[in-house]
Amino acid sequence: MAYWITWKSDFVFESNFIYLLFNPVQAMAELKNDRFLRALLRQDVDVTPVWMMRQAGRYLPEYREVRQQAGDFMSLCQNPELACEVTLQPLRRYALDAAILFSDILTIPDAMGLGLYFAQGEGPKFRKPVRSAADVEALKVTSAEKDLPYVLDAVKLIRQELNGSVPLIGFSGSPWTVATYMVEGGSSKEFSHIKSMMMNTPEVMHQLLDTLAQSVIDYLNAQILAGVQAVQIFDTWGGALSAHAYQVFSLDYMKKIVSGLIREHEGRRIPVILFTKNGGHWLEQIITSDCDCVGLDWTLPINEARARIGDKVSLQGNMDPAVLYGGAHAIRQEVGFILEQFGHGNGHVFNLGHGIHQHVNPDHVSVFVDAVHELSAQYHA
Repeated sequence: MAYWITWKSDFVFESNFIYLLFNPVQAMAELKNDRFLRALLRQDVDVTPVWMMRQAGRYLPEYREVRQQAGDFMSLCQNPELACEVTLQPLRRYALDAAILFSDILTIPDAMGLGLYFAQGEGPKFRKPVRSAADVEALKVTSAEKDLPYVLDAVKLIRQELNGSVPLIGFSGSPWTVATYMVEGGSSKEFSHIKSMMMNTPEVMHQLLDTLAQSVIDYLNAQILAGVQAVQIFDTWGGALSAHAYQVFSLDYMKKIVSGLIREHEGRRIPVILFTKNGGHWLEQIITSDCDCVGLDWTLPINEARARIGDKVSLQGNMDPAVLYGGAHAIRQEVGFILEQFGHGNGHVFNLGHGIHQHVNPDHVSVFVDAVHELSAQYHA
């Protein structure tokens, strides 16, 4: 069994014993279950690994209890102990192959002082939206160590509590997606403010995206050094762009991020997943980013994705989250269909095509996870 340890130069001599003091989060015994990391790198696995976007969330009654205890969503995110608790909750219920840090893609603009808050039933909002060149000029690249220590504390605590059971995923939003919230002031359907900025003052748009890209590089690298073992960049609103605009205003900045990331830590490669919702048109362009895996939503058949990009990267996805409203037969049938579409061989991480819905019956998730493991074994024999 291999071990990787990062030592601190602290030695205590007592009663002829030498105690080597080191951060336990940085000492990683071989993972008990590493099939998620192996699948991302297109290595052999026994069954297809599975996790869910938003797997720690409000579909679980135990999450809702902790959220109530915290008082509000951001207070929950900013409390490392509570963030650790909700990260671990789904792993106590289900045989998931990875944990994902409980946080939010808008932590960076919150650290920039834009006044993030969550309105009841309306999602995230900013008290100080970014609408002008002066607003963009005033923004500074964030330092995760100084500005977001609660996230890094949560990562360290989660790694300690996982104790090598499964890998921990870190994440960020893409610069384009994060910018949409900053410029619109919250969620949007038309993206009128940000597209106006993009069309009328592209130099201002690029300055904003570059500031965010630099912040994301620092943020994800800090998460990696704190203990996450894979990272995902969520480009939720990249699909709202035209093909040319996607390349220039979204993908180019994700490429910049990937090129700036730490790619090996604790003796392992750190896989990078890029997920653009409604990005199936651009698979061939996305894989030029040097990512290890492309996340797919449910609008593109996974066999078509595999045929188009071969074995250049692994694929993650891509069941419609609404399938989980169905009964056990419907869920198993859809899982079996997607596995059959992908076919034999490695390089597939099973996931939903977007986050799990709030009102899904938690018992249906058990059916889903167990079906992936049970039905996928034949494709890895």
